[in-house]
Amino acid sequence: MTPENISLALDLLPLQLWNTVYMVFGSAFFALIIGLPLGVILTITDKGHIKENAVVYKTLETIVNIGRSFPFAILMVALIPFTRWVVGTSLGTTASIVPLTIAAAPFVARLIETSLKEVDRHILEAVIVMGSNTWQIITKVLLPEALPSIISGITLTIINLIGYSAMAGLVGGGGLGQVAIQYGYNRFNSFIMIATVILLILLVQAVQLLGSKLSRLIARKRGLISNV
Repeated sequence: MTPENISLALDLLPLQLWNTVYMVFGSAFFALIIGLPLGVILTITDKGHIKENAVVYKTLETIVNIGRSFPFAILMVALIPFTRWVVGTSLGTTASIVPLTIAAAPFVARLIETSLKEVDRHILEAVIVMGSNTWQIITKVLLPEALPSIISGITLTIINLIGYSAMAGLVGGGGLGQVAIQYGYNRFNSFIMIATVILLILLVQAVQLLGSKLSRLIARKRGLISNV
């Protein structure tokens, strides 16, 4: 540890930590916008559900499975032309949000589907008998009942995106990943490497802690777990 290393870390890390947070939460937001309706449709069109439709389900399932099968490094490079079309460049933190979103959206869709399918079938049957329509079942039963599980899934998605954002630094995506590669690995600066890794670990831990607490708080309010 030298004064030069400390000065370099203070110059680089705060800004790039913010860039990482910006990339991760920006892409998580757009992935949720895409993945939530996909997950809902996958749920209600599955066999035995309220809007069973084998064609729709199989089509969306295939799309989601294909999206989840791409390694992020390959997907990021393959999407460079699309990223340039969307934001005008393939470099920088804003550009990185595009491949991060597309990588996370199928994952979110599956997590939403899994969460919604955990809702008690007896509750669904009761609201159907009461004459609730599809929109009411989704917004007043499925999503509220599955909310703690959905929050846990979103937390897991954000943690995965933190790892993906570090990989985005390989192709000029900015953030802590780029600092680790450009100033740590390439310059054999172990201090910068260690500081970057510590920040990423702390960021993951903070997200996990907040997500877990929020999920448990909502579950308690809905009476889904004990107050112990």
